[in-house]
Amino acid sequence: MFRRIVFFGLMNIAVIVSINIILRLLGVEPYLNAYGLNYEALAIFCLIWGMVGSFISLAMSKFMAKKFMGVQIIDERGQYSALVNKVHQMSKAAGLPKMPEVGIYNSPEVNAFATGPSKSNSLVAVSTGLLQSMNEDEVEGVLGHEVAHIANGDMVTMTLIQGVINAFVMFFARVAAFAVQNAMRSDDDDAPVGHGLSYFFTTIIFEMIFGFIGMFIIAYFSRLREYRADQGGARYAGKEKMVASLKRLKSQFEGGGYFDDSEKNMNTLKISSKPKGLMQFLSTHPKLDDRIRALELSTNY
Repeated sequence: MFRRIVFFGLMNIAVIVSINIILRLLGVEPYLNAYGLNYEALAIFCLIWGMVGSFISLAMSKFMAKKFMGVQIIDERGQYSALVNKVHQMSKAAGLPKMPEVGIYNSPEVNAFATGPSKSNSLVAVSTGLLQSMNEDEVEGVLGHEVAHIANGDMVTMTLIQGVINAFVMFFARVAAFAVQNAMRSDDDDAPVGHGLSYFFTTIIFEMIFGFIGMFIIAYFSRLREYRADQGGARYAGKEKMVASLKRLKSQFEGGGYFDDSEKNMNTLKISSKPKGLMQFLSTHPKLDDRIRALELSTNY
């Protein structure tokens, strides 16, 4: 736990330093001045903060997955040679410029994920729990799904969406906080608008509100990418195997299989989730029944 805290602290420092350097190099002026908000400077400020932070996280995604999930890279000569060969076979069929790294991590959770900053620098990881719970055809369907994520460029796409949402959240939160503080300002108040703790805390409140709204948009696009990855899995592994893997996942859910919900920040790396009520609109994955139905009805594979 201490190592995680230190790592996140160092990563955040690196992000802050990098962004401040970029802002200085671009000569971005302060967005608050004596005349109020400089909307152009604010827009540039928020876009840089939103996008740079997201892309630094993307660049470190493989490293973070290996460290936090305990992924051990495997090759064609070891115990899991068939797994590696299958991923490479599908990757060639998908036209990937470079074969992904393939890894195993020790967890009872039924899970697999793909991550990495580009199609040429990616990772496919599978849990020991999934390998123990699925047969060869079902595992192949899961691998096809993860290779499809890489081939579709989903990691970069979601990073762009996250960056844009972050930028909008920061921009509108500061505009709204400035408007509220300006409206509450008394006529004899000579203090500049947009300064002080009241503006700071109001901005945080609006960032939480707009950030919560943004989560629905991000989750929506994430669910769309899962449907597309299912189609890709059917194309690379075969429709029957892809459907079989989803049905096995469903039986694991209904049968009380192990799905860890404790690491909420890792939900995008999970093969499925358990949405209920309103939370289904915040889920990064569609319901398994919906995924199975869409795949069975589709001829686009």
